[in-house]
Amino acid sequence: MTSGDIRVGLLAYGAIGHEHNLAVQNTNGLELAAVCDMNPERVAAALELAPDAATFSDATEMLDSGLLDLVVISTPPNTHYQWAKESLSRGIHVVLEKPMALTVDQCDELIDLASNKGRLLVVYQNRRFDDDFVTMRQIIRSGEIGEVFHYDSFVGGYSRPCDYWHSNAEVSGGAIFDWGSHFLDQILDIIPDEITHVSGMNHKRVWTHATNADHSHVTVTFATGKQATFVHSDLAALRKPKFYVLGTKGAIIGDWDPAAEPAVADLPAILTVQLADGSSRIVPLQSPPPYSFHRSVVAFINDGTPMEVEAAQSRDVVAIMQAAEQSAEQNAQPVVPAIPRRA
Repeated sequence: MTSGDIRVGLLAYGAIGHEHNLAVQNTNGLELAAVCDMNPERVAAALELAPDAATFSDATEMLDSGLLDLVVISTPPNTHYQWAKESLSRGIHVVLEKPMALTVDQCDELIDLASNKGRLLVVYQNRRFDDDFVTMRQIIRSGEIGEVFHYDSFVGGYSRPCDYWHSNAEVSGGAIFDWGSHFLDQILDIIPDEITHVSGMNHKRVWTHATNADHSHVTVTFATGKQATFVHSDLAALRKPKFYVLGTKGAIIGDWDPAAEPAVADLPAILTVQLADGSSRIVPLQSPPPYSFHRSVVAFINDGTPMEVEAAQSRDVVAIMQAAEQSAEQNAQPVVPAIPRRA
C-alpha cells in the first residue's frame, strides 16, 4: 500500500467482485483493504489477488472497521439501497453494481445522502465501456450516419433462465431491471434528449420455474420524436441484432458473433456501417483504456475530476425501468417516468 491510497472494501465476492478486485490491483491509487462474503471459498479467492486484505463474513463489521475509504457493493439488487445507505451514513464512498436501487425514491434518497456527506456515489455502468458500444458511440458522435432518430437494442436467445437470483423478480427487480440496467443506460448515453413517455410489456409464457418475465420489451419515446427500444428475451429462437441504429445519413447494425455460441452476450458485436449511398464497411472495434472507470473514481475522489458515469444518469435508468414495469402492468399503456428536467 502507498500512503494516500484509497482503501477499498468489496462487499460480496462473486464474478463481478473478482472483476473489481482485478481493477483495484491494476489501478494506481487504489488498495484492497478488506473483503466481505459469507462464503469462505469466495473470500479465499479474493485473497489470491490481495493476500493482505482483511476478511469479514459480516458486512456491518466491515463497514465499522475503520479500514475503508470506499466500498464496492456487489450484493443482489434488492439490497443495494440498504448497504449504500449504511455505507454513506458512515462517510464511506460508494460504488454500486447495477441497478442503483429498485425504486426512484430510493435512488433519490441515496443521492441526497451522498451530497450531504460529501461522498461519491456512482454505479458501475461497465457496459458503457464495452468495445462495441464505445466504437458505435464514436461513429455516431462523428456525425457519419447523421442524426440518430431510431435505436434498437436486444439481448437474449431461446434458453432456460438460470436458477439464481437473476431470475427472481423480487430480488432482481425483474427482467427489465436485470439487463435493462445495461442497455437502457447505453440508450441514454446515445440519446440524452428529454423523455416524454415509456411503454413496456412482459410475457410469461414458458419458463415457470423463474419469476422474471420470459420476454420483455421497452420503448422509450423522446420529446424530439426519437425512439429507442430494448428487448430482453429467453424466448427468441431467432435473435435480433444487438444494435440497430438509424440516422439521417446511414445506419449501424451490431450483429451477434456466431463464434460466441451459446454465450453470445460475452463477446462484442460485429459492427457494420451502412451509408445512404449504398456503401458499407465492417468497423474495427476500439478498446477504451483498461480500468477506465476505476481510474476515474480515483481522479474524482482525489481531485474532483468529473466522471463520465454519474449517479443521476443511473437514477434516470431506474426511473425508466420502473415506468416500464408499471406500463407492462397496464398492457403497455404509456407512462411518464419520474425524470426531472436538467440544464
